[in-house]
Amino acid sequence: MAKQDDIIFLPNDSLRKRSQRVRVVDDEITSLVDDMAEALLDWEAHRKHEVGVALAAVQIDSLKRVVIVRNNFDDKNDRTFVTFINPQVVRAEGPVVEDFEGCLSIKNIYGKVPRHNKIKVKALDLEGNEFRVILEGFAARILQHEIDHTNGVVFIDHIKDDPKAFYALKDNGELEELSYDTEIKNSILW
Repeated sequence: MAKQDDIIFLPNDSLRKRSQRVRVVDDEITSLVDDMAEALLDWEAHRKHEVGVALAAVQIDSLKRVVIVRNNFDDKNDRTFVTFINPQVVRAEGPVVEDFEGCLSIKNIYGKVPRHNKIKVKALDLEGNEFRVILEGFAARILQHEIDHTNGVVFIDHIKDDPKAFYALKDNGELEELSYDTEIKNSILW
């Protein structure tokens, strides 16, 4: 059974590597998806103000192009996920919107990240069937974030040159702007 301790964090080198395409959706992939969901839900169980909305396989140190996204972002009791195998954005449109993101693999850091507000994605499901979906708003942001993970990119890469884009979660659940000094930039994020 996977636990939150299976989630890896920067500066782990795996988070900077491209994940491999899944050639066959088999029992190994199904087991990987189960492990991902268990790790994410265990992580969430230990957080007062955060909901685990998605996870890429690389975040449990498996370099496979597999992503899970929660069906209901607003309800911690809904513990079901949609699986995207080999997800790919085939079209991005609409305005680029800046909003807050966090990451299970970057402890206690949040940031205002620019993302397309609407995307069309193709992927395989757990049966190995290709599907396409159009996502908008928060769902589009989440999937772009997770697809970045499969390409060795983390959200801070999109904002590393903006000293006013970084935040920390306070005990009361509110975000507070971080001071951006050389020590934080060099030792914690990169």
